[in-house]
Amino acid sequence: MDILQAMKTFAAVVEAGSFVGAIDTTGLSKPAVSRHVNELESHLGTRLLQRTTRRLSLTSEGQTYYQRCKEVLLAVQEAEAEVGSSAVEAQGRLRIGAPQTFGVLHLAALWGRFAAENPQVSLEIVLSDRVVDLVEEGYDLVVRIARLADSSLVSRPLARTRMVLCASPAYLAQHGTPVHPHELASHEVVSYSYWATGDVWSFQGPKGEVTVNTRSRIHANNGDTCRAAALAHQGVILQPDFLVHEDLRSGALVELMPEFRAVELGIFAVYPTRKQLPLKVRRLVDFLVAALQVPPWAH
Repeated sequence: MDILQAMKTFAAVVEAGSFVGAIDTTGLSKPAVSRHVNELESHLGTRLLQRTTRRLSLTSEGQTYYQRCKEVLLAVQEAEAEVGSSAVEAQGRLRIGAPQTFGVLHLAALWGRFAAENPQVSLEIVLSDRVVDLVEEGYDLVVRIARLADSSLVSRPLARTRMVLCASPAYLAQHGTPVHPHELASHEVVSYSYWATGDVWSFQGPKGEVTVNTRSRIHANNGDTCRAAALAHQGVILQPDFLVHEDLRSGALVELMPEFRAVELGIFAVYPTRKQLPLKVRRLVDFLVAALQVPPWAH
């Protein structure tokens, strides 16, 4: 059995809605179409299609296999095109997820450039600080800022960001400037709701790790809100340098206790594990790697 031909025939049957309808797209006879699908089901040891005299429908296994068939067939098509032409264009829809603040500050300006370079690709961009399920929610790629745990997903590093402890000069003039993390327990704190350790903040100091239980006056699930509260002199924040770097440069915010380092996080392009990564995803990953090679907050 030619497994690739059988997959093409199966996909044609599904898309045509019948064995007869697949004859036109495959150029095969009806017995040949039926034989390919039957051999494929025998090879897999499972039924892919439910057949009745009136309709044809996919089984749950058939639905899963059909999606994988489309990925494999598209990958083969792209591989053949790339060998035949170095100017092959990526095509199709890309569903992309990214954190809210990072997506607005550092990704929003990039999408137009990527779209111009890849005119056959359409983009659906979803901004959320929630950790999404790529497979269940149909994402082709998400940008994550984290220390990634082991998973069935694959990732490629784009950049790094450092969490910075800071506050406004006016707040510090009124409440005093802490010189040791333990002093944060008596300060007003504006905390980020999605922070993995909650109100417990840890730092690496000259003598090792220091942990402090902070007292949050304001909780927010958005970094911009935390930054705005700090700029309004409402307390100390622990936010990534990609968000506060301009405030630190201008003096609107002041970094506290730089000898006590908070966590450094990676910024990753994350996508489902696939042996044949679609060309549109590969183009996007390469584009993001190049665009963030020298991140603006690192200057």
